[in-house]
Amino acid sequence: MASRDLHNNIHPVPLIAPAAARTDNTPIVSAIIDTRDFESCELVLITGANTDANATFAVLVEDGDDAALADNAAVADAQLLGTEAEAGFGFADDVECRKIGYRGNKRYVRLTVTPAGNDAGNIFIAGVALLGHPREAPTANPPQ
Repeated sequence: MASRDLHNNIHPVPLIAPAAARTDNTPIVSAIIDTRDFESCELVLITGANTDANATFAVLVEDGDDAALADNAAVADAQLLGTEAEAGFGFADDVECRKIGYRGNKRYVRLTVTPAGNDAGNIFIAGVALLGHPREAPTANPPQ
């Protein structure tokens, strides 16, 4: 039974917008997420049906202090909750979610999903960043 308030303490931000099927190995680079005024950040992916029988999808999380991430660097494992390997997925992971938490000290963060072997099918992927532990609550609804 849900008895606690998550609604007023999170701020969802589009990470990877839903798009037409991706049919090649081009990396999927997320939006840059601004973590200002929030103390936690969870990056959540959802997959659709994948029709390629040998495709895999690796995840990389980067951060920086520049709004365009011109200073981007791979996030150290110690600053992640979960692992990038756990956030990755393969061809058999249809309609599933993956998550990875960021607890670094940089203001901006993004995620890149890099396909390999996605040459004979389609992948649908979308994502949302959940910013939590706001400095001021409740958070706006709808999110701004």
